[in-house]
Formats: sequence, structure tokens, C-alpha cells
Amino acid sequence: MHFEDTSTVAPNSLARAAILPLVLIVSLFFLWGMANNLNDILIKQFKKAFELSDFQAGLVQSAFYLGYFVFAIPAGMFMRRYSYKAAIILGLLLYAAGAFLFYPAAQAHTYNLFLLALFVIASGLAFLETTANPLVTVLGPAEGAARRLNLAQAFNPLGSITGILIGQHFIFSGVEHSAADLEAMTPAARQAFYVAESSAVQTPYLVIGAVVVLWALLIALTRFPATAVTGAAEPAGQRHGIFGRLLRRPRFVLAIVAQFFYVGAQVGIWSFLIRYVQDGLPGTPEKSAATYLTVSLVLFMVGRFVGTALLRYLPPARLLGIFALINLALCSVAVASPHVIGAYALVASSFFMSVMFPTIFALGLEGLGDDERKLGSSLIVMAIIGGAILTALMGAVSDQAGIHWAMAVPALCFAVILWFAFASTQGARAAGRA
Repeated sequence: MHFEDTSTVAPNSLARAAILPLVLIVSLFFLWGMANNLNDILIKQFKKAFELSDFQAGLVQSAFYLGYFVFAIPAGMFMRRYSYKAAIILGLLLYAAGAFLFYPAAQAHTYNLFLLALFVIASGLAFLETTANPLVTVLGPAEGAARRLNLAQAFNPLGSITGILIGQHFIFSGVEHSAADLEAMTPAARQAFYVAESSAVQTPYLVIGAVVVLWALLIALTRFPATAVTGAAEPAGQRHGIFGRLLRRPRFVLAIVAQFFYVGAQVGIWSFLIRYVQDGLPGTPEKSAATYLTVSLVLFMVGRFVGTALLRYLPPARLLGIFALINLALCSVAVASPHVIGAYALVASSFFMSVMFPTIFALGLEGLGDDERKLGSSLIVMAIIGGAILTALMGAVSDQAGIHWAMAVPALCFAVILWFAFASTQGARAAGRA
């Protein structure tokens, strides 16, 4: 079968000619969603297995999102030099390698080795996200880019929910000892408990690694459209010129800032939701608290489909602003009422977070050429470092003032996103008058 260059093929023809590649691309959103939200389980698990403070447990996200930050630009350059397809395969292999590293980390019962494994997983996901997001934006008319990306991203929460269910049923043991219980144990019994809790992650991650390797093989054997399997030379001077042009575009720069704060808000809320629920509702078992997170992710998924439908009637920037304002209010409730009402507010916030990542991404890439879109995607993916920095900040605030005060951090994040949405709306109006 012959595949034509996507730049010269009508979107509908491309969709008909490349159904299987499109399905495989959408599947990537599921795979990285699963990895991302397993971290929320790992934070609670490692806090128990290694006796960590909230700040130390938050380093799970710091190590993870540092991998995104470090490898986003190399991923964009690799994609330009070789192809979308090659970048996807490399990303999947790195993802699998990190998952397999969980086995020796658990054998050694060493927290730092787990952090290294998470860093390797994230390096692979940096390749996947840098590749898949811009590819979706060009598979159709430019005016529908935000809607297409929201639809593709709607499959991401399915992976997120799967990750939480894996953690809830195959990692959490349900055994929770109080400080007094641990103190009463013999040193040998206490150490055996810690080792058993850290070893619980081995089998799930070995299975995940095997599935990801099989998926990489499937993609390697699948024929992709021409622009997904061929690369172009990348002269250094030209590359630097593209970066310069990107950084002179105000909306693009603001999109990087907004994405930094969005990912920080999303990762922070989900990372500490179990902790928030158990603190505000004393006596809630970890498995029951994890149900709040599962419901959050279901609402997040529903929000993606609802948001995609609303984008037929509302401009992307306006919908983003409305949802950001609502979440600013919900996080304020979580700070002021750290009990069941606050927990419900944080759960509800996931519905309104749903459209934010893909909409910010699409707004940032709007109007860019192919080379600018590829490297611009890597810069926006770098902004995912917000998940590392702001989650650690939330952990520090929690240690000093309580977990409910930590929710002031995502409230600030949504205020920044509201500002970006307003600026984007004003920019669109100015362009319309020009």
C-alpha cells in the first residue's frame, strides 16, 4: 500500500488511508496515562514502605517530570531528524526499560533506584508526548486542532483509571500500621513489612514493561504515512532560528507558562488526594481513599468528551477560561473546608481540568509551520516540569501547614491559566479586527 505525504493529502483521505496508525497513536495516550497516575499510588505506597515525609514522597513526581524536562527537546530533535514513527518506538522502549528497573529497585529496597526507574519511564514518555500531540493537530483542518486533540486526549483518562485500579488492587496491600504499631514491632518484623510493601510493585511493572515492548513491535511492523516515517536533515543554524522565532511569539511563550502551572495543578491534586482524604476523613482506609481518585479520573474522562462537544460552540480560549475560574473556586473550597466538602471539591475539579492540557497545547501551536510545530511541541512538553516543582512545593507546604493549605498551590495555578485564557481571547479578537 502506498502512503502519500500528509501535507498534500486531504484530511479525510488521510484518515481513510491510515486507520491503523491513527488507532496506534491514540493508544499512546492510554499508555502514558496509566504510567502517570500509577505515580499517585506510588506516592502513598513509598511513603509507607520507606517512612517518608510528604516532601520526600513528592519526589516521586519530581523524578518523573524531570525526565520530561530533560528529554523533551532531544525528543523533538530526534523526531525532526528521523520520523514520528522512530520517535514513538524509541519512547516505548525507554518506557519499558524504566518499568523493568522496578524489579531490581524492589530487590534492593532502595528509594533512589525507584526514582531512577521513574526518570527512565518519563524519558520515554517525553518522546511519546512530544510526538503524538503535534501529529494529532495536523491530521485535519487547522481550525479543528483543539477539538481533535481533546478527543484523542479523552483516551488518556482510560489509562489513568487503569493505572489507579492496578495500584488499588495489585499494589496496595490494605495493611496500614500506625506509628505505635510500628514502634511495637521487632526491628526484623518492621523491616520485613517495609520490604514486602516495596516489593508489591514488582509484578505490575514487569507486566506493564512486557505490554509496552509488544506495542513497540506492533508499531514497528505497521506502515505509517510518509511524513511519519521519513525525517529531514537538521542544520544547527536553522534549528536555532526556529527556536528564536518561537520565543518571539507571545502566545506560544504564554502557553509554555500556562502548561507549567496546569501540569503542576493536576499532578499536585491527584498526588495528594488520597492523603487529603485520609487527613480530612480520619479512619478512611487507603483502598477506600483511592476510590476518590478513581472517581476523579472518571470525571476527567467525561469532561474530555463534554469539552470536545462544547468546543463546537465555544472558542477554545473562552472554554479554558471558564473552566479555570471554576477550578480556582473549587481549590479555594478545598483550602477552607478540609473535610468531606473539600474532598468533593477536589474530585469535581478533575472534570474542569479535562480540557486544559490539550487546549493550551493547541492554542500554543496555532498558526505554526511543521518544523516550528515539532520543536514547539518539545518546549511545551518541557513545561511538564511543573509537575515536579509544584508537587514538591505542595509537599513542603503540607509538612509545614497541613495538607489542606497545600491546595492553595493549585488554586494559584488555575489563576495563571485564567490569565492565559484571557490573553488568548484578547489576542484572537485583535487578530479578527486586523
